[in-house]
Amino acid sequence: MNLKSLGYVGVAAPSLEEWTSLSTRLLGMQPHRDSSGTLQLRLDDYQQRLAIDTRLAPGDHYYGWEAGDAGAFEALAIRLDQAGVPFRVEPAQLAQQRGVQSLLSFRDPAGNRVEVFHGPIKSEIPFTPSRALSGFRTGGLGLGHAVFNVAQVEPMLRFYIDVLGFGLSDYMLKPFKAYFLHLNSRHHSLALIETGSNGLHHVMVELLSLDDVGQAYDIAQLEEERIGVTLGRHSNDFMTSFYSRTPSNFMIEYGWGGRDIDPATWKAEEFFHGASLWGHERYWLPPEKRKHALDMRLKAAADGFRAPVHVFEGNYKVVTAC
Repeated sequence: MNLKSLGYVGVAAPSLEEWTSLSTRLLGMQPHRDSSGTLQLRLDDYQQRLAIDTRLAPGDHYYGWEAGDAGAFEALAIRLDQAGVPFRVEPAQLAQQRGVQSLLSFRDPAGNRVEVFHGPIKSEIPFTPSRALSGFRTGGLGLGHAVFNVAQVEPMLRFYIDVLGFGLSDYMLKPFKAYFLHLNSRHHSLALIETGSNGLHHVMVELLSLDDVGQAYDIAQLEEERIGVTLGRHSNDFMTSFYSRTPSNFMIEYGWGGRDIDPATWKAEEFFHGASLWGHERYWLPPEKRKHALDMRLKAAADGFRAPVHVFEGNYKVVTAC
């Protein structure tokens, strides 16, 4: 597999002030403005994990996927060429702005700007969260995951699996089509939801402590309309999380306890209990869709469907019971 993880995400914003407030007061990230005026948000020793760029057109975004090494980077370029996918090797100046040694870019079937890099530039300044928290679960797992709304899911599936080498973790066909793809032991680094339109739905970051999530949830409730999806637990990756609205018309999923898989032995299956075991109320959905989601959660409860009990040891997870 040439790609190893989601390295960074860049999004457009009309101004940086609201993002600065959100990232520090609620999310606990470490902000830095580079020479171009981009707001770089750190979660670890990488130079940036989220980039907020006022120069991008509204709704524009880009996704940086990390290659395993220089050889994997070159192999992916050959793979793109063989698949007839136009790509551009970006100049050193842009690579430096992204905080990487080498960078290439291309478009996926939905028109999203995809970037592949190797050689991340690590900061010499230790990561310091902007509020008290235990830290983010990144490392070899990457930033977290990104979830796209897509008009047609099949072309995107073929592209990300057949061309870019993602693996299928699992999928849901009702009440909507959703496919979850992995690159490493994180259950998914990318998800595709067929909604009839294209766009970024959310980016997930995972914390090292459930208390970090709960305390952020309290902070988020102080702001009217900040919470996009209430606290709950997903049924496939077992993430306990809530979703915060952002100034850039997508959400940040703030979670803990995500499921680990073994990509070498994992078998993809359809799951039938809906997106969440409990919670994750989406008040912006039409009443009939909210009722359907609730009915699925209640059925999961009646069927006795539970996530495993686990604990963290540093960045590692140990399953202790089911």
